[in-house]
Amino acid sequence: MLNILLKEVASFFNSLVAYIVIIVFLTSIGLISWVFPQTSILEYGFAAIDPLFSTAPYVFMFLIPAITMRTFAEEYKAGTIELLLTRPLTDLQIILGKYFASVLLVILALIPTLTYYYTVYILGAPQGNIDTAAVIGSYIGLIFLGAVFTSIGIFASSLTDNQIVAFIIAVFFCFCLYDGFSAIASINVWADYSYYINQLGIDFHYSSVSRGLLDISNVTYFLSLITIMIFLTKLALESRKW
Repeated sequence: MLNILLKEVASFFNSLVAYIVIIVFLTSIGLISWVFPQTSILEYGFAAIDPLFSTAPYVFMFLIPAITMRTFAEEYKAGTIELLLTRPLTDLQIILGKYFASVLLVILALIPTLTYYYTVYILGAPQGNIDTAAVIGSYIGLIFLGAVFTSIGIFASSLTDNQIVAFIIAVFFCFCLYDGFSAIASINVWADYSYYINQLGIDFHYSSVSRGLLDISNVTYFLSLITIMIFLTKLALESRKW
């Protein structure tokens, strides 16, 4: 698995994919967080970087599928998937190697945003007037969210040999699982059940973790969703052998 992970990471950085993803992510988040007046941290009025954490999920919806769309689709199209599957590795090891390589790239894209925290920490009145614990919780939430979106993207890539189709499928699934259940729950026909429907969506658990509620139910939800997507990816790979 480690060999697959290192190979994928090297592949990312030997092409323009990693650099483009990181640059686009930082540029878009930077503009939203600091430049656009409606969402600017400078206009927020509080020593917080909440605009970063509220907009990052929607940026992730497009950037993470752009990272993962090539993981299996490219192997299918190039005809190298058969060679990969004949290596002394299980399907699960191959999937996890590609999965963790993509998650690592997402985390690397997040690291430079720590400068936003430092900037607000310095500019706060008084200096340091920022809820560091809440920021840590929000970053943990973003990492979980990125891990879930990555698992969805890996699954989408395992379904097709067309990278654009894999990208579209992944964006669709990410959007539906993030916002879909809350949209359904908002329909005024569910009465008391709307709360439970809302709990099925990623947004509910991401918001909870971002508020510092890192309890076992939220962690279990994220890990369960990741496990389901990896299992479905394994089934998709196995179907190629039939």
